[in-house]
Amino acid sequence: MTAPTTRTRRSKAVYRRRRLALLLAVLVAVALVWVLVAQPWRGSAQPTGAAVPAASASRSASPTEEPVPDEAPDATPTPTSTPADAAASASPAPSPSATATPAPEPCRASDVTVQARTDQDTYAAGQNPQLSITLTNNSAVGCTMNVGTTTQKFTVKSGEDVWWRSTDCQTEPSDMVVLIAPGQSVSSATPLVWDRTRSSVSSCDATDRQRAPGGGASYFLSVEIGGVASTDPAQMLLY
Repeated sequence: MTAPTTRTRRSKAVYRRRRLALLLAVLVAVALVWVLVAQPWRGSAQPTGAAVPAASASRSASPTEEPVPDEAPDATPTPTSTPADAAASASPAPSPSATATPAPEPCRASDVTVQARTDQDTYAAGQNPQLSITLTNNSAVGCTMNVGTTTQKFTVKSGEDVWWRSTDCQTEPSDMVVLIAPGQSVSSATPLVWDRTRSSVSSCDATDRQRAPGGGASYFLSVEIGGVASTDPAQMLLY
């Protein structure tokens, strides 16, 4: 016959220590789970070498794309205009009528003044007069005129006797249309030289043409350009 087994009864302190250890283990497990899920180290520092993105005040919708919402999937963002868009909308579109410049019209004879010019008033023996034209636009608007040699004419007279015409022996005449501004005066670029002889279409190559008398004789220069004649002749004295 076996003797009965005697059970040792543990004290209450042992049970309290076991419960405390179990509670600590549970707390540690909960803390580990929170750390893994929350990851509190994120957002506290930027990665080395990474640029900090700048915050955008607004986002403009592209004509070919729909705007993507930042937070709520259901919300539809309101497109806002950028400074460049605002400047473009504020600037009025150019009007063809406002930017088009009308073509200047030809000068009218009543709007221009033509003057005959000589480089001197008197010429000693052996000096040849240099003749030129001055043209002035007296109107309030610019106008165009053909001032080429095809429209120029120089005439030297003594009384009613015509001594010399620039058109008698003219070679290779040319056109030159220029714009003359309001109040502008233009003059001959290169003066014509009168050799003090009588001209004619039949004596252009002659070497014995009649020479104009000197001794203080008066001669008068008249000019014409673009169909407009000079108002007054220019007088010169030959010696």
